[in-house]
Amino acid sequence: MLFNSLEFAVFLSIFFSIYWFVLNKNLTYQNIFILIGSYFFYGCWDVRFLSLILLSTCVDFLVGLKMDASSNDTIRKRWLWLSLAVNLGLLGFFKYYNFFIESFVDFFSYFGISVNLSTLSIILPVGISFYTFQTLSYTIDIYRKKLKPTNNFINFAAYVSFFPQLVAGPIERATHLLPQFQKERRFTYEQGADGLRQILWGLFTKVVIADNCAVYANYIFENSTDLSGSTLLIGGLFFTFQAYGDFSGYSDIAIGTARLLGFNLRENFNYPFFARNTAEFWRRWHISLMSWFRDYVYISLGGNRVVHLKILRNITIVFFVSGLWHGANWTFINWGLYNALLICLLIIRGKHRDYVGIVAKDRLFPSLLDLLKMLRTVLLFAIGLTILRSENMVQVVQIFDAIFSASLFELPSLNKQLPTARPLFILIIFMLVIDWIGRREKHALANFAVHQPRIFRYLFYYIILFFIAYYGGQQQEFFYFQF
Repeated sequence: MLFNSLEFAVFLSIFFSIYWFVLNKNLTYQNIFILIGSYFFYGCWDVRFLSLILLSTCVDFLVGLKMDASSNDTIRKRWLWLSLAVNLGLLGFFKYYNFFIESFVDFFSYFGISVNLSTLSIILPVGISFYTFQTLSYTIDIYRKKLKPTNNFINFAAYVSFFPQLVAGPIERATHLLPQFQKERRFTYEQGADGLRQILWGLFTKVVIADNCAVYANYIFENSTDLSGSTLLIGGLFFTFQAYGDFSGYSDIAIGTARLLGFNLRENFNYPFFARNTAEFWRRWHISLMSWFRDYVYISLGGNRVVHLKILRNITIVFFVSGLWHGANWTFINWGLYNALLICLLIIRGKHRDYVGIVAKDRLFPSLLDLLKMLRTVLLFAIGLTILRSENMVQVVQIFDAIFSASLFELPSLNKQLPTARPLFILIIFMLVIDWIGRREKHALANFAVHQPRIFRYLFYYIILFFIAYYGGQQQEFFYFQF
């Protein structure tokens, strides 16, 4: 059930009506209804994998209670290891089994040694990388004594499976989201209107920007051997806007949907295209994941409280694991290492904390220097995403060989094979302009035109709806579902 589908619109309308008009006076019934709705939502993808969510939920609920009941650090650590083994074991089997088997066989075949190991026909459960990290945050925080476990199974199960952010985040912490299931929720017009505005902008960035960019990006990457360096570079940029529109759009819809139900989810994107270097970019892109790695991997390795070389090591490990989290392919791992290299170079130069505030905070336009820095950062990110989008490292080498050749200076050949992309370029610029105007807010339309007459705001909303209807085109699945 895709967020940008008629089925989800019907589901949400029915769910919202029952949730607020029938069950609004009973918190327990609301949470039970959330749990049932969330399992139905996930079961629409593949009902068989509901057992994995239920298993993870039961294990971590039990582990949390057992760790809290013991004061013996050894026993507490054993329960934590059980949580890690079950959750990472399931994730490792479904997502990485074939990758590790193939890599193992390829390694020995390189030395002329034949190893007979078979891969399996494994279906990757949607969202397993997201809800696995979400449940792990619960048990780890209890082990670190930052959180008291809940003894209410319904509340915990609803937290794990909360449908707005179940399959693609934001990755919520138990310290932030779980308490919201334990207190009464009230619907307000302001909260509902803000949620709808964020959903509207999420649909625009997903349906209009991401889905249309996907058409061009898919064509270019599928025909990379026949295209010029200039066209391949534009393909990387198309994929960059596809990835951003797809994932930030999903996050906006998820956060807006949760707000309609009285919940506040974590911010997941903070206008990353306005970052002035790669370090700032990664503080603004997929915030819930990168902060998870910071708190549970980077700090566990010593963070920045160690000698300089170990800081670089810790950064490299974090981005290596991040690349592996994104997918079971060497392209993902090398994408992670590429970003680690960019961050490490900034750390070595002492430039990684140069930009922590909003660009042009008190100005309407950025300076020329800031604009050039933002363009450089986006270009570096697009180069990295070209690695991630490629099918294998052979294609990566072929693409970069073409980009760094004389064909980079040829006119792109898009118009020869595809309909004109000019309207899409205009829409991308439109998206960036609206994001720029709203860059001080939690989402682009949070306070858009608040000082203008109401008719102006509603006219703008209808224009967005027109774009969604007119440029909807071919429906594309959310790119991040594969993670």
